[in-house]
Amino acid sequence: MNRREFLRTGASLVLAGGAALTLGRPGRVFAQPNAGTDVDLVALVGGEPDAMFDRGIAELGGMGRFVKRGQSVVIKPNMSWSSPPEAGANTNPLLVSRVVEHCLNAGASRVYFLDHNLSRSSYETSGIMRAGKDAGAVFVPANSSSYYQKVRAPGAKVLKSTEIHEQILEADVFINVPVLKHHGSTAVTCAMKNLMGIVWDRWYFHRNGLQQAIADAALYRRPDLNVVDAYRVMRSGGPSGAGSVNLLNAKMQIISPDIVAADAASVAQAVQWGISGANRIRYVRMAHENRLGNMNLDRLSIRRIRV
Repeated sequence: MNRREFLRTGASLVLAGGAALTLGRPGRVFAQPNAGTDVDLVALVGGEPDAMFDRGIAELGGMGRFVKRGQSVVIKPNMSWSSPPEAGANTNPLLVSRVVEHCLNAGASRVYFLDHNLSRSSYETSGIMRAGKDAGAVFVPANSSSYYQKVRAPGAKVLKSTEIHEQILEADVFINVPVLKHHGSTAVTCAMKNLMGIVWDRWYFHRNGLQQAIADAALYRRPDLNVVDAYRVMRSGGPSGAGSVNLLNAKMQIISPDIVAADAASVAQAVQWGISGANRIRYVRMAHENRLGNMNLDRLSIRRIRV
């Protein structure tokens, strides 16, 4: 694949005012290009979460592209719901574990993981607490305002100031590991919305323009790497899985240092999978217009891989 070629399947869509986005269907036989640090986004399908990450991070040049020896790393999975891994409500623990291992193998001095949740039961039931610790990471509490620091973001339109978890502000490297699924308020939750789990007053987003607040959130600490878990995709009933749930065993993963590109590709898949309202999401374009990343996938170097 050349640098300007992007994911082609013939299934394109229009998102947020005219940007055509395309992403390969699960089951397609993808190309097997060489790894390189010029790659902007990797889309993988067909493997287990840990195996897909192994291949995907290699295509991006290895974890050493993002984590240098002696640096501290904080990982932000979605572990907000008291559901087992097979429910698709939280990030897959196999993926979290493997991300931790790659960081430590790259020479990280310490790896932390956290998610703002007042109920500890979800950490345990999701399997992420054990997976993260067994892999060598340190769990950081996030259930008290004492862990958060007030910061301001020039350029924010709605979220002009907020309280961010101190570990996010202090770590050398920030890795965002969201789960892609349906959400009752935003149609889809993925990379940018996962950042609501690093702030204290999440209800401020809902009271003051949710779409723009989500787009503003990345101004505070843009992740160095985004690893989107789309292994089991909740196509309805999100974010908790309450009520009628339609699960898709998609076995997919999207990896990019660009949070806007990661969300643009994820939203394109969400539309293809029939997640209601996904084609009306506005925060991807808002973040693109605020120069937080690039939603124009045809201008990025993208690798497509079947594992």
